Amino acid sequence: MAVEFEGGVVIGSDSRVSAGQSVVNRVMNKLSRLHDNVFCALSGSAADAQAVADVVDYQLDLHSIDMGGLPLVKAAANMVKDISYKYKEEMVAHLIVAGWDKSKGGQVYGTLGGMLIRQPFAVGGSGSTYIYGYVDSAYKKNMTKDDCHKFVANALSLAMNRDGSSGGVIYMVTITEKGTEDKVILGNELPQFFDDGL
Repeated sequence: MAVEFEGGVVIGSDSRVSAGQSVVNRVMNKLSRLHDNVFCALSGSAADAQAVADVVDYQLDLHSIDMGGLPLVKAAANMVKDISYKYKEEMVAHLIVAGWDKSKGGQVYGTLGGMLIRQPFAVGGSGSTYIYGYVDSAYKKNMTKDDCHKFVANALSLAMNRDGSSGGVIYMVTITEKGTEDKVILGNELPQFFDDGL
């Protein structure tokens, strides 16, 4: 998931990768760098999603050289959208693109199936179906960076608690004009809710 705040974005994910009923990786970082100022959250087929991220990472490097500076977040999201649409029959991947640029500040884009929509926050992956009610009620306009950290941590923790294909640790990246800050919330540090441990 990703959420905008005044001056940047917070993007986060759990770390579990599953294949059917089996967990094949407990600690994969599903946040992929597309450029210094743009990241994406991967869901769907890990191989498909990572392939899209790798292609866009390469294309953005060339694009930023042409521009002589950091790429626009919307340019990165458009690249993801174009690949997602072109290969929609062959790939199973959903990328949420989030980042910061001088033109529009912090931005979050959904790119499912080749669409492109800017949202104040976006959720994706198998765990998202469990938290739509929570994120709709907990999201508030003009949240601070700390509010967004708490919002992301709570939402991901709830999804991880209820979805068997979600779990592990929480990876979080904050992107602002100053750069990026990485954070990992370990399993024993996750926010606790009323039914945890019952």
